[in-house]
Amino acid sequence: MADGPPPLPYSLRQRKRSIAFFWTLFVIDTLAQPLILYYALRYATDLSLNLVFSISTAALGGVSVFEFFFRLYNLMRKNSRARPLNARKSWGQRLIYEQLDFFQINFTVVWLILAVELIVGTIPTIPYIRLLAMPLPTVMFYFGGVHLTLDILRMFGYKAPFRISSTPRGSVMPTALYVLVEDIVAVDGGGGQSFRFALRTRYLSSPYFRRMLFEMNCFWAGGSLIAAAAITAIIFTTPENVAYTLGWSLPFAWAGIWTLITFPWVQAELRREKETWSLVQQNHGGEPFTDDITANPRTRMNSIQARILPSFAREKPTSPESLSTTEDRHSNFPDTIRPDVAEETTRATSHVDFVGAATADEGVIGAGGLERSASRSHSHDHAAISNSSSNADPNRDIEKQEDPTEFPDRI
Repeated sequence: MADGPPPLPYSLRQRKRSIAFFWTLFVIDTLAQPLILYYALRYATDLSLNLVFSISTAALGGVSVFEFFFRLYNLMRKNSRARPLNARKSWGQRLIYEQLDFFQINFTVVWLILAVELIVGTIPTIPYIRLLAMPLPTVMFYFGGVHLTLDILRMFGYKAPFRISSTPRGSVMPTALYVLVEDIVAVDGGGGQSFRFALRTRYLSSPYFRRMLFEMNCFWAGGSLIAAAAITAIIFTTPENVAYTLGWSLPFAWAGIWTLITFPWVQAELRREKETWSLVQQNHGGEPFTDDITANPRTRMNSIQARILPSFAREKPTSPESLSTTEDRHSNFPDTIRPDVAEETTRATSHVDFVGAATADEGVIGAGGLERSASRSHSHDHAAISNSSSNADPNRDIEKQEDPTEFPDRI
């Protein structure tokens, strides 16, 4: 058994300047520009209010529009290495949807909503200023609602009705923050498919990591909905100038506070994940290399819940027989991910095999090979693992994988 979770080949520290540059432009474009144009054009010129908002609306979102088309190009271009795992190589073979990741689809939907909102607010002779102060709260409502919905469906055991980025159709519904991190780093951060594969390996291997992302998603999605509701109430109950100013500024204040809380929280949880790796794998790991929603390792948040609500946080006792079975199952896995041990989920084949390999006719990395189907019985899984261990070369399928070092930086 490995001493720690599978590593992620990506470092934010090496990209501090590019991250700071992007967010500086984004804040100027989305916070400073709307307010400066509004007050400057309204009180320093003789332009009508309708023309003032027509100008400010037309100038809005330049960075976001550029980012939208930049992501679209990276996902759609020929031989793209930024697409989700198992996406088709040629967009002419399938629908355009199959080339996009989950974030790009939601990015498109939210931009359509914002376009309608801004047009409706700007068209009247006297623009509806309160509606024009709602774009950022609308984004918070949308993404908060989508992300929280995904995790609620996950809690109730629903399967993915379609491919969600690199999560194949029919797999356990992924926690939404995992999908967001995968898409942003792979496309916007230049991590590409090598990062998507490494993140999926970490996600399926570490129940602690999955639990941390679930808790973090609830923190951000739930906080986003609550904050958006509070900001909306402020917008529709204060004077128009105050409403417009707060509608564009309060979302950034909320995001800043949440970010300051998130960084030390995540760093502490990642340290704890490594420290408790062996213990969690033995006692709380559930099905190995599977997105097992029944696995519930004791994260820091779980520890707090156990102290506050002990009756709801009490864990079910583990029988010696089940613990022994888990240990036996773990003993069959080497320190690294075994792409020849799990059932292919994206092709729905009847045999147990890993498909984490570059398909000859599609030229993409498979995602389904990292997951084991939960529908198989434990005895059948154990027999398949034993047979694979005795008859197959453990490095055979790994060699089929594209070398992550061959992926050049995209940004």
